[in-house]
Amino acid sequence: MSVRQFKVWRGDSAGGQLNHYQVEVNEGEVVLDVIHRLQATQEPDLACRWNCKAGKCGSCSMEINGMPRLGCMTRMSTFEEDETVTITPLRTFPVIRDLVTDVSYNYTKARETPAFAPPEDVAPGEYRMQQVDVDRSQEFRKCIECFLCQNTCHVVRDHEENKHPFSGPRFFIRAAELDMHPLDARADRKEYAQNSMGLGYCNITKCCTEVCPEHIKITDNAIIPMKERVVDRRYDPLVRLGRKILRRDQLEQEEVAVTTLHAAQPTPQPDGAAPINWHRELPPPMGADLGEDGQLPLNELASDRMGANSPFGDDVQFPVDPKNLNYYHPGDSDH
Repeated sequence: MSVRQFKVWRGDSAGGQLNHYQVEVNEGEVVLDVIHRLQATQEPDLACRWNCKAGKCGSCSMEINGMPRLGCMTRMSTFEEDETVTITPLRTFPVIRDLVTDVSYNYTKARETPAFAPPEDVAPGEYRMQQVDVDRSQEFRKCIECFLCQNTCHVVRDHEENKHPFSGPRFFIRAAELDMHPLDARADRKEYAQNSMGLGYCNITKCCTEVCPEHIKITDNAIIPMKERVVDRRYDPLVRLGRKILRRDQLEQEEVAVTTLHAAQPTPQPDGAAPINWHRELPPPMGADLGEDGQLPLNELASDRMGANSPFGDDVQFPVDPKNLNYYHPGDSDH
């Protein structure tokens, strides 16, 4: 047994400070043991969230020497004997009291994430999957929802204003898991992740992977593959040309609605926008309008916008003489 030095944050939403403590530490103990001894001997009102003490409930998330970690999985033997161990609450989320934070942001994002959509032509109990498909997403099922990845992600850690449009790495792996699922009936998982979950905000620094106590390769196996599939659909030049020719976009132009499992009614939209019915029957894709000569009009390929007129006019022969081009601002009425 030895006496070790600790700094523990005490306070609430109004403010607080780091208090210095000397606590006895036994061989083989973890940080959570020290907190329990501190509660028993010096600070009986110290608030700390915990449950299983086995690294499976994700309750005792905290920051230890600035690193997001689980208190029950951080052994005191990893620190030097003369080192002062600093214990603080998760920085990304509002403090309730002492080491307890309000992580309801994550549960809000969980409710917004579309759940598994069972196939209509397969009855419950008759679902069948190949083992290779099970193995692909099994890694993501190990998540214990400690929200350490959410806490360390700088998109919301350093920018509070991003919490509304950004779901975070925990729910990116959920979206990736369902996108890989061979029985999931929704075909717009990638589009939803890009448009409504803020997948584009992530710049793959791999901070989330580094702090995951279950060693899930969040960035390499979930976020990067999702980004690659989004880019393949949205930015590949051949796919874009095909969309122009067929007059259809793979991605929805409007903001994808927040939906819930098996919602039978149209989903209300903010700001008075028309509700979206996720169960509506989609019309077949429209073919491009052909000219009298049976050829595709030039403006279908030259314009940046779907179906827009050519900026040069329909009666101009190419190549265009640069001397005959007039450049003016669209809002300038004097020209």
